[in-house]
Amino acid sequence: MPRVKLWGSLAASIDGQSEVEVRARTLRELLDTLKQEYPALRPQLDRGVSVAIDGVIYNDDWFTPIRDDSEVVLLARLKGG
Repeated sequence: MPRVKLWGSLAASIDGQSEVEVRARTLRELLDTLKQEYPALRPQLDRGVSVAIDGVIYNDDWFTPIRDDSEVVLLARLKGG
C-alpha cells in the first residue's frame, strides 16, 4: 500500500498528518480514496492538486499507475507558464 506524503496546507486539512497510507493502483483511485477517507481534503482535491509519483509531477493523468513501493507526494496544484 503506497504511503502518500501531504505537503503544506494539505497536511493541515487532516490534523497535521504529513503522511497517510492509501490503497490505490492509479492516480484516480488515489484521489477518490483520499476523498472518502479524509473528507476534510475534499475541497482542495476538488479544486485540483498535483501529485508527484516517483519524482514525476502529474495533474490530470487519471490512469497513471501507482505501485505499492511508489513515492507519492500530494501538493497544491502546480501551474506553469
